[in-house]
Amino acid sequence: MTEFFQFEADFVESLRCIPMQVRCKLDTCGIKLKLSDWNNMTQLERQNLVELPCSTESEIQAYRKYIQDLILQRTSTPASELPIESHPAWMDVKTVPISVNEKAQEVGIVITTEQWANLTPLQRFALIKLSRSGHENKNFVPALKEFKLFTKS
Repeated sequence: MTEFFQFEADFVESLRCIPMQVRCKLDTCGIKLKLSDWNNMTQLERQNLVELPCSTESEIQAYRKYIQDLILQRTSTPASELPIESHPAWMDVKTVPISVNEKAQEVGIVITTEQWANLTPLQRFALIKLSRSGHENKNFVPALKEFKLFTKS
């Protein structure tokens, strides 16, 4: 199943940017993908990265091998690896990460543990990524609105 967010709508059709669901899969399998590497891929290769499953241990390993081979083929350089978190924050329904809380407070929102728990893992992943320092955060408020966490007009 492919899930795109409304805040990604401006680039989803062309896949010119890496969608959240692919970024989540990359974190899950421990591969760092640069936007330049993504842009060196064909539309079909990008679509494959969107559609390929990456949930079970065997799917994660297959996804990892696919992306490693693809990056090596496209750039002649091995893929950069990321540490794989054994308990990623987006899977923790009981704790709203500090970065998400702080970013939400900047716009006058408090995300309760209950609200956090009611989000999908991909929604939690998106909020974590969009709240990181040094990240372009322009989609944080649109994500809050899309996830029905921001009700101010």
